[in-house]
Amino acid sequence: MRAFTPNPSWRTMVSATAATLLITLAGGCGAPEAPEPPAKEKVPQTSRAADAPKAPAPTRLTVPSLGIDSELLRLGLNEDGTVEVPPAEKGMTAGWYAGGAVPGEPGAAVLIGHNDTRFGKAVFHDLHTIAEGADIAVAGGGGKETHFTVTRTETVRKDAFPTDKVYGATDDRVLRLITCDGDFDAAGHPVDNLIVYATLR
Repeated sequence: MRAFTPNPSWRTMVSATAATLLITLAGGCGAPEAPEPPAKEKVPQTSRAADAPKAPAPTRLTVPSLGIDSELLRLGLNEDGTVEVPPAEKGMTAGWYAGGAVPGEPGAAVLIGHNDTRFGKAVFHDLHTIAEGADIAVAGGGGKETHFTVTRTETVRKDAFPTDKVYGATDDRVLRLITCDGDFDAAGHPVDNLIVYATLR
């Protein structure tokens, strides 16, 4: 990825997005109920890629090596400004965060999914086993598939999330898959995030 130093307004927006995303994911991956996010953790209503995608929104995610074949929900912002995640009852369905790039277009496209919910195993349950070089296919509204190759994975503590690396602006066409990972804290929330990095084939 080409190095990029966000301006202060972009950095503030990205940090808020990532922090809020972690809060909402913590409630969906194995925890019985989502915690109420702090009032200050809001996501601005504007984003470089969110307003009007030039390409059709993605509709399907396929990871053949893991047997993942999921429709994609469109994820935006909740009324309180927090990032949406797939509802627990749709744990086997991943979502595309519309505040990022459309997969295959310049920028970082982000797909979010649970590994477990209170209903059991979820769409990204086996994501931690994905191998470098694995194929990830994302289909658009017209049915055309865009293929990405996994370059690496990273497990990070939620309080040390690599915001710029995941959400930072880039002219490259890259994909990130995010789910929860690791042990649980005293409240029953996973303490880590698993991030899969992939580049366009």
